[in-house]
Amino acid sequence: MKGLKAYIAEFIGTFVLVFFACGVAGYTGGEPVATSLAFGLVIVAMAYSIGRISGCHINPAVSIAMLVSKKMSLKDFVGYVVAQIVGGLLGGLTVFGIFKWAGRPAGNACNMPVAYAGTVTTAGVVGALLAEIILTFVFVYVIMNVTDSKNESTQKSAGLIIGGTLTLVHLVGIGLTGTSVNPARSLATALTDAILFGKTDALGQVWIFIVAPLVGGVLAAIVFNLMHEAKKAK
Repeated sequence: MKGLKAYIAEFIGTFVLVFFACGVAGYTGGEPVATSLAFGLVIVAMAYSIGRISGCHINPAVSIAMLVSKKMSLKDFVGYVVAQIVGGLLGGLTVFGIFKWAGRPAGNACNMPVAYAGTVTTAGVVGALLAEIILTFVFVYVIMNVTDSKNESTQKSAGLIIGGTLTLVHLVGIGLTGTSVNPARSLATALTDAILFGKTDALGQVWIFIVAPLVGGVLAAIVFNLMHEAKKAK
């Protein structure tokens, strides 16, 4: 069992992710390079800060992969996801609330919804689902491999590799779906958009960015388990 400290760490990590990375995305109108780097850098920072406490999931798609791989209990999975959702929502309300209060151009003020990963106009619903499943699969599969205790070569550099992968995922995915690969993050920004700006479009589409990443995470866990079972069999 991970316990309360791990849940608090997940709360803090997801808060930081949404506050900084989504703050950059909203302020810059989702500019691909700045947004991609923001998400990647936050993951690097949090991996080396809270990784030793909770594993730095800060993403239900990662947590469900660990659950499927039997690397965490159902109780911890629920605790992690609740902490991630609450932390993400508070992060979104805080950063965009500050922007709104200060009259700075963020979110809808620059014609870019706060919930920027809630638009499927480019890829369509089917395309968005497929894109998010693939993007999440790659991201979570990399995480499971570089954090594997038997993979000694990546233990110290895991945070950098994971952050770099998330940057790459965003560079590819922003033009398709805005990139989610994280249900807590997308739910947080969709709710923030509705609460602060009265925009509910993202809430109507957020199911895509909940379902697809979770499917991608489960698939990553299944493939990871199969690959490692095959290696053991040899």
